[in-house]
Amino acid sequence: MEAFAAEWIAAFNAHDLDRILSHYADDVVLVSPIAVERLGVADGAVRGKAALRDYLARALGPGSRLKFTLRRCYAGVGSLVLDYERHDGRRGAEMMEFDRDGRVSRVVAHYADNKGTRS
Repeated sequence: MEAFAAEWIAAFNAHDLDRILSHYADDVVLVSPIAVERLGVADGAVRGKAALRDYLARALGPGSRLKFTLRRCYAGVGSLVLDYERHDGRRGAEMMEFDRDGRVSRVVAHYADNKGTRS
C-alpha cells in the first residue's frame, strides 16, 4: 500500500491526468466536500471515471499549483487512508477502497483548514 500511496502522490504532483486516472476503476465513486463546492452536487459524489476526469482536469488546469506531501499511509482490509498536506498547507485524508483488480473503486475525501479543524 505504501508503494501505491507514493505513486498516487507522484502522479498528482506531476499533474499527469492519465497517470492519476490509471489508479481508478471505471465505476469509481469519489465523495468530497470540494465536489459539493465546485460542482454543486449535494451529496458530493463524482460518479464514474469520465466524470472524475472532468473533475480533476479543473483542479489540474493551467496555472494549478496543486501538490501533495504524504504524511502517513494507513492500510486496511481492501482499503487505504492517505493523510497528506496540500501545497496551501491544508490537510487532507482520503479513504480509498479497492476492487479485485487493485483499482480504487470508492474514495471518501476529508479536509481540514490550516489550523487542523474541519472546514
